[in-house]
Amino acid sequence: MDPNIHIRPFVPGDGKAFRELNELWITRYFVLEPADVEALSHPYEHYIEPGGEILMVLDGATAIGCCALINEGHGVYEVSKMTMREDYRGLGLGRRLLQSVIDAAKDKGSSKVFLVTNSSLGSAVHLYESVGFQHVPRESLPQSPYQRGNVFMAMEF
Repeated sequence: MDPNIHIRPFVPGDGKAFRELNELWITRYFVLEPADVEALSHPYEHYIEPGGEILMVLDGATAIGCCALINEGHGVYEVSKMTMREDYRGLGLGRRLLQSVIDAAKDKGSSKVFLVTNSSLGSAVHLYESVGFQHVPRESLPQSPYQRGNVFMAMEF
């Protein structure tokens, strides 16, 4: 692994990169929805202030990936807005980022993490399955604000 590539928590000034990384993948496969615009416009208020977290993947000083945790309360966290720049995919960085996010949820006392994704993102679904996420019924999770979500997964600790 390149020693210049590292994962760290979101800091002031990361908002622009967090937004751009997410807008890039969302608009490639889907359309930005109102909930995307709100969350990406106010990442600190949407994710961190309520007790969640955002992790950034950097190559040197350049943001190349990110993932967020949303605190749903009662020890439950949603894994959200996970992306890696295309030219860095296939290097194991997504797995490393996902494991870091799961570890962060555990450090916060989480008993369960879940996510909502789309079946057209086969590589992502496979990654989630490979680290232990299980497919669950939509009704077993909090309501998602995203129309694109059609795959529902959870992991309990």
